[in-house]
Amino acid sequence: MNVAAILKGKGGAITTARSDARVAAVAGLLAQHRIGAIVIVGPAGQVEGIVSERDIVKAIATRGSMCLEETADAIMTRHVTTCEPSEPLDQLMSTMTAGRFRHVPVVEGGKLVGIVSIGDAVKHHIAEVELEAHALKNYVLAGQGG
Repeated sequence: MNVAAILKGKGGAITTARSDARVAAVAGLLAQHRIGAIVIVGPAGQVEGIVSERDIVKAIATRGSMCLEETADAIMTRHVTTCEPSEPLDQLMSTMTAGRFRHVPVVEGGKLVGIVSIGDAVKHHIAEVELEAHALKNYVLAGQGG
C-alpha cells in the first residue's frame, strides 16, 4: 500500500493557511476541522511550512498568549518533511517515527495534493495486516479441506 491509497480513502479536502494568518485563526481552523496540523502554503500552492498543535502549545508556553496575535510565519515549522503519493506506507511510517512528527504533507510536482496523519497511516496499516491474516487463514483452512 502507498500514500495514494490513503489519500483516495480520505478524499481531497486539505485545510491550509497562508503564512500571514494569525495564530489564533490557525488554532480556530484546527478546532473547526478537528485536525492536528495545517499546511502553510505560498501563492503558487507550494508548501512553505506547517503549524501543528504542538507548535501552538510550545509558542504559548514560551511566549504566552500574546503569540496568538502573531502570524503563523512566527511559529511554523519551516523545514517540512514531505512525501509523494507513490511512497510506500511502511516507508512513510518509518519516516514519521524517526522524525517524531504526526503529519506529512503529500506533494506532487511541487504542489500540495494532500496530508497524511499518523492515524491515517496506522488505520491503513492495520487494515492491510488484517487482510493478510484473513487471506492466510483462508489458505490454511483450504489446505485442511475445510
